Amino acid sequence: MHMLCKRPTALLACATFHLSLWIGLSVPAVSQTSAELHDYFENSIGLSAQQLDDIRAGKAVAKIMKSRTPDEIFVFGAVYIEAAPESYLQFANDFDRLRQLPGFLAIAKFSNPPQLGDLAGFDFDNSDLQSLKECVPRHCEIQMPSEGIEDVHKSIDWDAPDLAHQLNQKIHQRVIEGLQAYRRDGNSALGVYLDKANPTDVSKQFAYMLSYVEVLPKYLPDFHRYLLDYPKVKSANIEDMFYWAKVKFGLKPTLRVIQVVTRHGQASGEPAYAIAEKQLYSSHYFQTALDLTFCIRDSDRPKQAAFYLVKVMGSEQAGLTGVKGSVVRKVAVDRTASSLQKSLAAIKNILEEKE
Repeated sequence: MHMLCKRPTALLACATFHLSLWIGLSVPAVSQTSAELHDYFENSIGLSAQQLDDIRAGKAVAKIMKSRTPDEIFVFGAVYIEAAPESYLQFANDFDRLRQLPGFLAIAKFSNPPQLGDLAGFDFDNSDLQSLKECVPRHCEIQMPSEGIEDVHKSIDWDAPDLAHQLNQKIHQRVIEGLQAYRRDGNSALGVYLDKANPTDVSKQFAYMLSYVEVLPKYLPDFHRYLLDYPKVKSANIEDMFYWAKVKFGLKPTLRVIQVVTRHGQASGEPAYAIAEKQLYSSHYFQTALDLTFCIRDSDRPKQAAFYLVKVMGSEQAGLTGVKGSVVRKVAVDRTASSLQKSLAAIKNILEEKE
């Protein structure tokens, strides 16, 4: 999934939006006891003594994680919330709330199974329609595999008066077919994108991103397997749903398709909830994005409604290399960390006010 951020302002905008509005990618705690959790914060994440004190005091903390390549951005965040973990699950799934945010132009859940009617509002704007007309393999302003580019050119009457309707109907059809293929075949159905000179194997890129969280397979092996081997792996305490969103940031609106995987903790030493938001498609900007969230009950206060919200959000973004790109990258990661910290503080205030 190729990023098409061509200007520094677009890179900064899309990074900040992604980390401020979407519920993020997090590393689960080793245990639910406060001592072990804080040991994890200190020794695995590398939080300072001041940051640990801030978390204990109920302040939101964010930290930029070391990336393996310049295109990666990983940001860790944590906050202590005096509310039930279930309140966060309800908050994260409140689509009516998301529709009211200024960055969201449209958002809707897919039916089970997905239907063409689910995609009302999932439309390209005029500039994207023009880009599709000019699109060729290895040179396209829309993220698409080569077969998708060829299909659009062969099946569309480019002189028709209802060209926009034809194109959007074709895109809707391809989205539904792609989602059905993913639900049947898993990551292999995500394909190889050839909108730029260097192909992007989405399945391999996703696996590489997931491999950053080295503790995840050890402590939640079923969750890790589910994300990698869906739909072959089944689990009674894991459920998933799909939605699409049309969001506005950077230079143009972006269409995204997301899978949400929610794991309900069963044992006392597990997070109450583990939530993954896995990007299956983005028309612009994000090559790959994987967001995991973990709600960890405070075992020192078993009779109180309280939990730790622990996050690390990850994305792949092109254009962050070279002299100019390195400057843009530094500003981008600084802004995403600040944005995540503010987002965590806002979530804490909202959930605690409801208690």
